[in-house]
Amino acid sequence: MTGLSTLLIVVGLFLVGGIVSFVKQKMPASLIVLLSLGAGLCLVAGVMRLQVWN
Repeated sequence: MTGLSTLLIVVGLFLVGGIVSFVKQKMPASLIVLLSLGAGLCLVAGVMRLQVWN
């Protein structure tokens, strides 16, 4: 597990926590969707960099 993949996964999980917080605060849906896309991309990039698939 490289440092960059770890960082991407941690940032993705941090953004998922932000999504939960924003939903509880009833923030606008567009902001939640944008944050969800960012979290998803970070998590996917982190998992893809793990090189488990080779």
